[in-house]
Amino acid sequence: MSLGQRLARLAAHLQDPRKVAAFQRLCGVEGPSGWAGAEQRGPVANGGPAGGQAHPTGNGAVPGAAGTPRRWRRRPRRNSLTEEEDGSQEFATRSRFLYYLFSLGTELGNELFYILFFPFCIWNVDAWLGRRLIIIWVWVMYLGQCTKDVIRWPRPASPPVVKLEVFYNSEYSMPSTHAMSGTAIPLALLLLSYGRWQYPLVFGLILAFCWCSLVCCSRIYMGMHSILDVIAGFLYAILILVLFHPVVDLIDNFNLTYKYAPFIIISLHLALGIFSFTLDTWSTSRGDTAQILGCGAGVACGSHVNYMLGLQLDPPAHSLPLSLSSLTVTVFGKAILRLLIGVVVLLLTKVAMKKATIPLACKIFRIPQGDVRRARQRMEVELPYRYITYGMVGFSLMFIVPCLFHFIGLS
Repeated sequence: MSLGQRLARLAAHLQDPRKVAAFQRLCGVEGPSGWAGAEQRGPVANGGPAGGQAHPTGNGAVPGAAGTPRRWRRRPRRNSLTEEEDGSQEFATRSRFLYYLFSLGTELGNELFYILFFPFCIWNVDAWLGRRLIIIWVWVMYLGQCTKDVIRWPRPASPPVVKLEVFYNSEYSMPSTHAMSGTAIPLALLLLSYGRWQYPLVFGLILAFCWCSLVCCSRIYMGMHSILDVIAGFLYAILILVLFHPVVDLIDNFNLTYKYAPFIIISLHLALGIFSFTLDTWSTSRGDTAQILGCGAGVACGSHVNYMLGLQLDPPAHSLPLSLSSLTVTVFGKAILRLLIGVVVLLLTKVAMKKATIPLACKIFRIPQGDVRRARQRMEVELPYRYITYGMVGFSLMFIVPCLFHFIGLS
């Protein structure tokens, strides 16, 4: 057997949904009775039919799996923009601890985490570090989402896999962007902060390992990815880090200092968004890609305005390397207050821009507004809505909120 055949056989083994189901059973997850012996179905297209039957539950889902779960009942989370049935696949688990632990791991790759982590890092820890983390995060997530729509592998078949969430079920599976984010952010955090901040290297390594492992294992536990998806996402993120880490300082310096940087940044990110919308039919992947690009453009433009106006958020050079020993109750209290006030401003910005951009885009492109969910699935609406809304959120993160802090004495 040749090396290529061995690799193909290994890939097929790691992609087998029965391996995902076995990991779930090991962690105490149980589907409805009869699932353990369910016949494995072939892979299905993204949201497409298999065997002449429709798949209302999204890609990788197999109908006819309803049943009565045994122990602790839960329902998978549903995305309001999809047609997935949130009550069609209840499950039971013997370990609430593992359920909540892996739910936390999954949240480390979701919007709620990003809207808390990046602002906290920029407002309270180190703006220099936060900007570079966002640059790497944008490229990792963009390349990951586009790769999904190029490869077009379905989610693990269900049954035998139990879907503990269906929020991203309409997306393709390969590679796992949660695994990519869960690998890139902690490793980039370690690479960028070590030497700039004083802490033991072993502490950074342990944090990166635990963070990455928790996120990667959570995607298998949730039934959203095969083992191969997660391994590919992990390796893909490392490859992107190897390529982008050496030039991240150059990119950040360009964003800050080049006179026409905002025009180039907005144009480039918008062009990348339009390209991603041509790769496939609608899924949550397209909207996520647009909002990631919008956020990255907004942060870069806000950083440029700060630099042009002389509003320096970075720690002064004479204070390096930074130390955690200066943390006091007063400093911690001000950090929490900044986070609470700032996040409220970001959420208000998001709501206001959403209310303004969706009706405006519908009016400009003459799209009926009666069914907002359908309207938001149109490229003419979703791209400007996501891009402009999250662009303003990113701009507020870097410029408006720090100005507010300066005005009220929380700088």
